[in-house]
Amino acid sequence: MSGYTSKAWWIRRVGSTVFLKWGAVEVHGVGDGRKIYWTVPPREKAIRCGAVQPAKDYVRNAVARRRSHSYEPLAENIAIRRRPANRGAELEQVLATILIVDIVRSTEKVARLGDSRWTQVMNHYYAAVRKELKTLRGKEVVTTGDGLLATFDAPAAAVGCATAIREAVRTLGLEIRVGLHVGEYKVSGPDVFGLALHIGARVAAKARAGEILVSSAVKDLMSQSEIRFKDRGVHQLKGVPKRWRLYRVDR
Repeated sequence: MSGYTSKAWWIRRVGSTVFLKWGAVEVHGVGDGRKIYWTVPPREKAIRCGAVQPAKDYVRNAVARRRSHSYEPLAENIAIRRRPANRGAELEQVLATILIVDIVRSTEKVARLGDSRWTQVMNHYYAAVRKELKTLRGKEVVTTGDGLLATFDAPAAAVGCATAIREAVRTLGLEIRVGLHVGEYKVSGPDVFGLALHIGARVAAKARAGEILVSSAVKDLMSQSEIRFKDRGVHQLKGVPKRWRLYRVDR
């Protein structure tokens, strides 16, 4: 079976602390040969409950909620996929602006709308996103469940596209969070990989509902632009070297 995308949710308790991971996954194969990989590094959160019993209650209730949303329990681990270079394709290094879009509270919306209605909403969502990408010459790289990764030649076009997408999907009752970063990554056939992509994902994870966050690399390249930015402080991006100053797009 060829790969397809889905969503996964992971929970573990250590004493009075509950650890969560969630994000989009690729599923390859069936039965005992099935392998599941995170398509991008998952989002992570630690919840400190203060005592063991509240932590146990939190886990029990969280699992019960997800089971009612038709989550399938998994026995196997979810790995970060290491994609080998395509031997038939030349390895190319690319510099671009990376845009990552994610729907806020999508699981709650699926539960409220139901699978059939949610599928219709998602069709409209991707149609709206792709319309704006085409208008501003963005290149769609991969979809991640309810998110999308795209690249642009110029940061101004990426910011403009992010703003247009945010307004377009609000008509569908959706809020998104967006992260933007400029950096180099490698391309081998259909595969892309590199630290810059991970930084973009981590920037997006820091964004609040309706917020477009950019790294300092994006802001520095737009010093002559009329677009205004608000300093959101210095952040440690999980798994990424050094601390990064992030900025919110104000427009």
